[in-house]
Amino acid sequence: MAMVDARSRPLRDLRISVTDRCNFRCTYCMPREHFGPEHEFLGREALLTYEEITTVVGALLPSGLEKVRITGGEPLLRRDLVKLIEMLRATGPDLDLALTTNGVLLKKHAQALRDAGLDRVTVSLDAVDHDVFALMADTNQFGPADVLAGIEAAQDAGLGVKVNTVVRKGVNEHQITKLADACMERSAPLRFIEFMDVGNTNAWNMEDVLTGEEIRKRIEHHVGPLFAKEDQKRSAVARAWVTDSGQEFGFINSVSEPFCGDCTRARLSANGSLYTCLFAATGHDIKAMLRMSATKADILHAIESIWTKRRDQYSAERSSFTTSQEKVEMSFIGG
Repeated sequence: MAMVDARSRPLRDLRISVTDRCNFRCTYCMPREHFGPEHEFLGREALLTYEEITTVVGALLPSGLEKVRITGGEPLLRRDLVKLIEMLRATGPDLDLALTTNGVLLKKHAQALRDAGLDRVTVSLDAVDHDVFALMADTNQFGPADVLAGIEAAQDAGLGVKVNTVVRKGVNEHQITKLADACMERSAPLRFIEFMDVGNTNAWNMEDVLTGEEIRKRIEHHVGPLFAKEDQKRSAVARAWVTDSGQEFGFINSVSEPFCGDCTRARLSANGSLYTCLFAATGHDIKAMLRMSATKADILHAIESIWTKRRDQYSAERSSFTTSQEKVEMSFIGG
């Protein structure tokens, strides 16, 4: 039986961070001035084990869990991640099992992930020009060619692939049509994300936001008319549009068109805290229960008690007060 929160939203989607580490220092997520050499990341013992993660997922399946997304940090930095995918697939044969990645390690792992039971990947790519990519990701170790190679490897392996782009006005907005071309060449759906005030370190300002509607107009000017995709799920984070030829573009308008009312997502941090919103200030410790030999029934009961009290709708209530309040960093719980 599905559990619902105080606003009648069921828990359908669990996003699980497996690491707080990343090989990028994206300015909107892990800016180097806050995540430099002195930053202390979680130790191995603080991370949930794969067995513990699988226990949580197994506990939630009877309540209507449909989707599990593995995130980070960069999840492909976690050792033997394929093993976790195998365990989750065995626990939930019908789960929609996905992974979010920056893509630079995907070429190496794509086939093994698919063979283990992964259904699809979402790859982050904010620019196709090397200089803009380096500016956004704050790295000279990798480039857009590495990400594009990962996308192609994932497609060759039989994984579903979507590409996500965070657009920051004045930084990478001139990459919009170039990204559209790159994704059309590869028949990969491309989704644009409005620059959001996640965490406390990304220097968010409303003036840096290019809205989804503005982006869509630029895409239409470049490729022709877009038509709203039919039969979209209310709980989908992106509003999908398609061209005459079937190329899909999505727009995640968390700032200009909040979709909190249909949010069915919970997030499990790398160190085992459950968060009921991407913008939450505090989480609920699940790891302690797991390490005190809690049963699946115990875990289900605990999460149910958390979820049924949930009233979060940060984006719908965004104001000068909410944007300044303390929030968990996105690199800690995944996007």
